[in-house]
Amino acid sequence: MRTANSKIALVAGGSGFIGSHLVDALLAEGATVVCLDSFTTGRPGNLRHLHGESRFDFVEADVIDELPAAVSRRRFSHVYNLACAASPPHYQMDPEHTMLTNVVGTRNLLRLAEEKGARFLLTSTSEVYGDPEQHPQTESYRGWVNCTGPRACYDEGKRAAETLAFDFQRLRRADVRVARLFNTYGPRMRPDDGRVVSNVICQALAGEDVTIYGDGSQTRSFCYVSDLVDGLMRLMASDVRDGPVNLGNPVELTVSDLAERVLRMTGSRSRISYRPLPIDDPRRRRPDIGRAKALLGWEPKVTLQQGLEATAAWFAQERDSAEPVDAEGESEAAEARRLSLGVAAE
Repeated sequence: MRTANSKIALVAGGSGFIGSHLVDALLAEGATVVCLDSFTTGRPGNLRHLHGESRFDFVEADVIDELPAAVSRRRFSHVYNLACAASPPHYQMDPEHTMLTNVVGTRNLLRLAEEKGARFLLTSTSEVYGDPEQHPQTESYRGWVNCTGPRACYDEGKRAAETLAFDFQRLRRADVRVARLFNTYGPRMRPDDGRVVSNVICQALAGEDVTIYGDGSQTRSFCYVSDLVDGLMRLMASDVRDGPVNLGNPVELTVSDLAERVLRMTGSRSRISYRPLPIDDPRRRRPDIGRAKALLGWEPKVTLQQGLEATAAWFAQERDSAEPVDAEGESEAAEARRLSLGVAAE
């Protein structure tokens, strides 16, 4: 049996919101971690605190391309696939790349896991349920997805990624785990990602109109990032191979309720501005986490109030400490290449 100190984990998408928290958690348990990211939506600043960490390496590459030698030549015991833009504005910006990331990228990482004899975890999504007709959503529900709509590059891409993962499992080519993630929030979210929590908090802090799409009656269930990462690590360590596992917070509330809570919490005088609901936006979303409770002993611990306060405090600190681009116009991506983050080169 491997000990924590013998774990060598590849985290694809490790500079992203959830990925960077997963990297921290893996390092905290004693693992060696390699982060693979193209900075399509990930942020170098999410990894800046790891400067000088001897058990961390960074490789800049896109999972849809042939994996670089800095990855393919290493030994791995675990492969986590979090590589994909996850918010509609970002994944719809380049839908072809989104689909290829989910399909070709997942295939590349599955083949790597197969070659290395590594356990593989795919982060899928509640979007595989589409605009669900079953509520709450169980893993056995097959979903109601518009396969030709503007969200299909992500929704269908993740469904195809799950197919690939379980085909590798059935053929005994890889030891696979699949997590279906519901709405997640917390520090390190991008302020421009278009997700409701980041939108509402950033607009409230700035005193701008708070944007609600539709009439605000649509529901979501929000899971704090530390709880979500705990679920991912439990799933990877488990023997659950017979299907996907929902990870999310089953506490459901309307988008209007969320906005009102944030306005009260921040003391903002922002007004609420209503805009048309995007095409195929789900009307209701709440996970049934019975499977995660039974098989992983997992359920969320952070309350919505606690999570929102921590997230708002982080965004407020980011606003206060924001540094302008330097005189030479160095970008975050350029900074990451410059920093000694254990950057691996071919």
